[in-house]
Amino acid sequence: MKRNIKKVAVLGSGVMGSRIACHFANIGVPVLLLDMAPQELAPEEAARGLTLDSPAVKNRIVNSSLQAAIGSNPAPLYQKSAASLITTGNFTDNLKDIASCDWIIEVVVENLKIKQSLFGQVEQFRKPGTLITSNTSGIPIHLMAAGRSDDFRKHFCGTHFFNPPRYLKLLEIIPTPDTDQEVTNFLLHYGDLYLGKTTVLAKDTPAFIANRVGIFGIMDAFNQMQRLGLNIDEVDRITGPVIGRPKSATFRTLDVVGLDTLAKVAQGLYQTGTHDEARELFQLPPYVQQMLDKGWLGDKSKQGFYQKTKNAQGETEILTLNLQTLEYQPKQKVRFASMEQLKPIEGLKPRLQAFYKATDKAGEFFRATAHGLFRYVSNRIPEIADELYRIDDALRAGFGWDMGPFELWDTLGVTDTVRVMEAEDQKPAAWVYEMLESGNNSFYKVEKGQKLYYDIPTKTYKGIPGTESFIILDNYRESSVVWKNAGATLFDMGDGILNLEFHTKMNTMGGEVAQGLNKAVEMAEKDFRGLVIGNDAPNFSAGANLALLYMYALDQDYDEINLMIRQFQNTMMRMRYSAVPVVAAPHGLTLGGGCELCLHADKVQAAAETYMGLVEFGVGLIPAGGGTKEMVLRTADSFEEGDPEYNSLRNTFTTIAMAKVSTSAHEAFDYKFLRRGDEITLNNNRLISEAKQAAIDLAEAGYTQPIPRRDIKVLGRGALGMFITGVYAMFDGNYISEHDRKIANKLAYVMCGGDLSAPASVSEQYLLDLEREAFLSLTGERKTLERIKSILTGGKPLRN
Repeated sequence: MKRNIKKVAVLGSGVMGSRIACHFANIGVPVLLLDMAPQELAPEEAARGLTLDSPAVKNRIVNSSLQAAIGSNPAPLYQKSAASLITTGNFTDNLKDIASCDWIIEVVVENLKIKQSLFGQVEQFRKPGTLITSNTSGIPIHLMAAGRSDDFRKHFCGTHFFNPPRYLKLLEIIPTPDTDQEVTNFLLHYGDLYLGKTTVLAKDTPAFIANRVGIFGIMDAFNQMQRLGLNIDEVDRITGPVIGRPKSATFRTLDVVGLDTLAKVAQGLYQTGTHDEARELFQLPPYVQQMLDKGWLGDKSKQGFYQKTKNAQGETEILTLNLQTLEYQPKQKVRFASMEQLKPIEGLKPRLQAFYKATDKAGEFFRATAHGLFRYVSNRIPEIADELYRIDDALRAGFGWDMGPFELWDTLGVTDTVRVMEAEDQKPAAWVYEMLESGNNSFYKVEKGQKLYYDIPTKTYKGIPGTESFIILDNYRESSVVWKNAGATLFDMGDGILNLEFHTKMNTMGGEVAQGLNKAVEMAEKDFRGLVIGNDAPNFSAGANLALLYMYALDQDYDEINLMIRQFQNTMMRMRYSAVPVVAAPHGLTLGGGCELCLHADKVQAAAETYMGLVEFGVGLIPAGGGTKEMVLRTADSFEEGDPEYNSLRNTFTTIAMAKVSTSAHEAFDYKFLRRGDEITLNNNRLISEAKQAAIDLAEAGYTQPIPRRDIKVLGRGALGMFITGVYAMFDGNYISEHDRKIANKLAYVMCGGDLSAPASVSEQYLLDLEREAFLSLTGERKTLERIKSILTGGKPLRN
């Protein structure tokens, strides 16, 4: 059947429920958010003469929960205005309203009787055929639907979102034996395409997939930590970005999630894991129980494995818990010889391979936890999943790992690691030996741009279902590279489309990237019909290469700086006025030069989580890669008859001068970084594929090479005077420094078109020259150099 989701009901407005509601609002779906009506009046309600029947009282729980969510950080909404799509109510008065909803999601307390009771009420009002799912993380899904009608059970399923739902990509879909296959297929597809999730089909087993394996990994880390005599700071150093895991590593992650959550899942796995070979590992270490007894649960209780405090100087200081004494002490400097040797290794795969061979305690910890993980996941098939790729998908999307367990195993070499595991009495499951004996020595391989997984029953490799619409550049690296240098790679993506990938540190834009952009346009114009600029790194681009600029500025080599800026401007204009369409595919940080690149593309296909901004002001400069010019052009194009043009220009000036960065792609439209015709992709895995299709669409629509603009309206001296007056008022009120004032005045000069006696029409080149001159003069300022140094050495902006 064809199924449309026009309205969703979320039952339960706690931390998860309110944020799930927000994420549906993010994608434009109206939400009915319900919770219990209070059983007693709050003192302030009684003082106001309200009763338990007053609407304000009945909806107090749901409204306060929603407001807390909207005001939380990180924000659950792409734009706060999306909250208008959420209607609140209570179970007493409004449960009948679920009849108008197409999907009902239960997110109440983790208690089977409460859930079953609520579902009994839901069945009175739910219309037949409506999806009904539970977000439980620990209760068996099939038990919740016991006693319900056939239609209810056919349309009932587990949908386990990970917190926070906007940012963590995992959505586990857990059908019961009664769930209709059409429902399961729909949820897998809808979660991927519309909610931007990595949807993973899971079995109705304890903790499902991600938490089952992830909690095992944490408990094994506790075990190996004790065996090797390591402390919290050392373990978090080993288990963070160096091995492709989040910065929060192990113990900081537990503080964020909550120690009570860990304890609940681990204890549940111990109680239900009578056939789990690692069952004993799920027993809590004594120090965890002691922390629970003290109420040290992590961030929610202001202390856990770490505690944030103030030192004698009033400065914030992070203390670490000593697990032997349960006393907090200053964070220790972690020093391992192997970790020092890993620092120069940029790529994750070679870094992991080197770490695996390390002989110190850090290397031993990494090997031991890797071997334990490999053995555990091999034994969980087919218990928690029939296909190995589902386990990898779940751990990457739910725990933020760069590699899933089987991908990590491939990286370290399956044959070699199995040999070492045998010597340590950590033999993996029998099917791994059968795979190796059949001549297959890896869990994955790539053919013709598609990643294939090893299918255990057939002992063959198969394509991963649902990935046909994904373009993952690593899968094309062996077959489709047409040009590369040290900072960029150009891929032939088929259908007449090229893709340029950056691969510098943080994808900063220096000479190699500029060369790659020019080469990409040249090759696209000659033999192709379109160009995409996109990558699969964590961030699209953090901007220009500040270190190189700083070096030239210290040497007072202004000719070189002038040449560098002019070349970057020319590159942006070359891209803007190419003979083929250019589509940018930003995601994550898209700052400075990365933002300027997007401003000059024919179209932007942005990931929903795109944090875009012109941030040069923060380092004492103004955008000079065409960014200031393009923002003036866009503002001038938005001038309308009768509107005060100065107000519009002032808003754009403020965006640049305050170095505003959008908190989502949706907000980037408000700042004019994105414009009509640009589009948003919810699922990052689809981003390059959808950008490619956008380039094809532009080409097939009869793309014509644009002509450089000479009709940009600038407001001249009148607007400049008002800007200078406003900036002085800010300075006089001690809101900005003298150097801020200087930068702001130079920015105003460029944006007003200089000291023109009256409004006039100017060319793009005229504005490019102005912004380059202003940028160049600011690189000669000592305070600008101090700001650049602060960013380069400490990563913190300096207000001097």
